[in-house]
Amino acid sequence: MSRIFPSGTLLTTVMAVVLAFALAIPAQAECYVDYKAKQDNPLRLAYGVSQVSDGACGRPNVARGELAPRLASEGWKLLKIISSFGPEGLQERKASAGAFFLRY
Repeated sequence: MSRIFPSGTLLTTVMAVVLAFALAIPAQAECYVDYKAKQDNPLRLAYGVSQVSDGACGRPNVARGELAPRLASEGWKLLKIISSFGPEGLQERKASAGAFFLRY
């Protein structure tokens, strides 16, 4: 080891650079919610799945704040955030969400 790294300083420097790059890359976790929404006149109910920010994961009030305006832009009122989950929960909800799968 001493032939490759004559002093601990080089190893420490290399490790510090690697750590700095690792910390500089933001985590790309994915967060999704499933929800219920409605439209009036005529009454229409919908179940959907949408992506929200990582900060909204597990925080229904934050997710509501992100999703409600998106839905409202097309006349929908958000009724309830049902749950939040990662990408592993997408496929099992896709058929149920139909046209509202990742629409908003």
